[in-house]
Amino acid sequence: MTSKVLPCVLTIAGSDSGGGAGIQADIKSFQERDVFGTSVITAVTAQNTTGVQGVFPLETKAIEQQLDSIGEDFKISALKTGMLFDVSTIALVVDAIKKFSWENLVVDPVMVSTTGHILLEHEAIETIKSQLLPLARIVTPNIPEAEHLTELKIDKDTDIIRASEKILSMGSHSVLIKGGHGRSEIAEDIYMDQTGSLIRLRSRRLETTNTHGTGCTYSAVLAAELAKGREMEEALMTAKRFIQAAIEHAIPLGHGHGPTYHAAYRHHGIKEDVRCDHETVDLFYHGNK
Repeated sequence: MTSKVLPCVLTIAGSDSGGGAGIQADIKSFQERDVFGTSVITAVTAQNTTGVQGVFPLETKAIEQQLDSIGEDFKISALKTGMLFDVSTIALVVDAIKKFSWENLVVDPVMVSTTGHILLEHEAIETIKSQLLPLARIVTPNIPEAEHLTELKIDKDTDIIRASEKILSMGSHSVLIKGGHGRSEIAEDIYMDQTGSLIRLRSRRLETTNTHGTGCTYSAVLAAELAKGREMEEALMTAKRFIQAAIEHAIPLGHGHGPTYHAAYRHHGIKEDVRCDHETVDLFYHGNK
């Protein structure tokens, strides 16, 4: 019998001792989407559903050796970045991506935890914008993260379009601004790419506090689907459905923001399908970075 060869996917992120986000959420998501997960841990966090109690960045040598160990032995079909914390870590990641010619980079620009704990040094934001985003196939900020990246206030639909254009001007091939922080009955995520293609992914907003790790999970599923050779729209739809199911069947653990349920899409599917609408926009910068 011939063994099945699984695509290998790499997550470069922080460890979440509570198991709902970070490396732990990514590995669970990879397993659910039938890819083989590898990891580079950038920091160890002490956290649970009530918040982040401590962040302990790994020394640069430890991060560098992890990157080299993966790059010298595995064929990485896609990768995602999460918590990178500081400038030196971002520089190591950028160097490794170039050194090993890794493609299908999904950048989840983790900056602040749900409870307000800073997970990215201020100086590192500029390094992400200038060095990491030009390597990305897609960057997946939520609305507060998009505001940090663009220095724009996002209140309405036209603000999201402007922010998307500004992020694209930094060099990323595409951007997905997630609408989980919105207040309407519909949770709308907006995708744009360098061609001016715009896709609106809409699902019913769910009233729950058990949303810990949603951003990590969403981006991990995207990376898994791209590793399998899926086209971007198909990957986006799968990721949106996956996270909708994970929130619908979230696990009420702990005393704060509980985790989502990573096996929910496989076990339960979703109650209502995701709507997907297409538009085209004229990019203000005409593709010039």
